[in-house]
Amino acid sequence: MSRVGKYPVPVPAGVTLALAGRTLTAKGKLGELKLDLTDDVDVEIKASEVAVSPRRTDRRARTMWGTTRSLINSMVTGVSTGFVKAMEINGTGYRAAVQGNDLVLALGYSHEIRYPIPKGIKITCEKPTAIKVEGSDKRQVGQVAAEIRAYRGPEPYKGKGVKYENEQILRKEGKKK
Repeated sequence: MSRVGKYPVPVPAGVTLALAGRTLTAKGKLGELKLDLTDDVDVEIKASEVAVSPRRTDRRARTMWGTTRSLINSMVTGVSTGFVKAMEINGTGYRAAVQGNDLVLALGYSHEIRYPIPKGIKITCEKPTAIKVEGSDKRQVGQVAAEIRAYRGPEPYKGKGVKYENEQILRKEGKKK
């Protein structure tokens, strides 16, 4: 039995949920998100919470029960408070800046990298070595942060590269004579 799916999702003030057919829509101060529901679960919207229940007792319905509940919770959190991924850049001459609709990265290559900022995402650079990715869609925020990190991931000897703020880099000892 799903331990995640059995708990209802609390809906904070300022967030409205609407169910039209098999599409759940969440609207809040940070925007609007939609979720297409599978045929394995039922969703019931009550006064200040959303309950998810499986339609059958087979394995797929039970797995989608917990998954759907987590997706709905992420939607509600996203439109009310949003999601943030903070990143750090380590390395001599490595820096980042936002120019117009692009994030410009200098990561030790012979050229600068221009990353176009997708719709629904806000990227800020308070310092040249700090990047903050913000948005209402948890999946999109994580994907954008992963794409930026992939340009130059942290290396294990000196820790140079782009890393998440709370990420621990396993450091290796250098070559010995």
